[in-house]
Amino acid sequence: MGSGPDVEWSGQRRGGRAMPTYITLIKWTDQGVRNSKDSVQRAQAFRGDLERRGGKLLSIYWTQGTYDIVATISAPDDQTAMATLLAVGGLGNVRTETLRAFDESEMAAILQKV
Repeated sequence: MGSGPDVEWSGQRRGGRAMPTYITLIKWTDQGVRNSKDSVQRAQAFRGDLERRGGKLLSIYWTQGTYDIVATISAPDDQTAMATLLAVGGLGNVRTETLRAFDESEMAAILQKV
């Protein structure tokens, strides 16, 4: 991993600039647990919905512990990320907690403003 304005962690660019990255912590609802056998297919549908909105599912992991799934996504903007996550949450299988993540070059630019 290098440094500088042209280096980005997620590798996602739109219109010459890096798309924001989000880390989403996901918990199954009772319905989601009952439908757990469909989890991979639901993830594929989420990927398709996100891509139709101009974003990308960068990674997804099913985890043990406090959260059932951890996903990393990129989206053109905060509104697109939120709309996509509201749509998936509205299906009733999961609840999400999403964190805006900043890569190394974004953090360097932020620190320039301190």
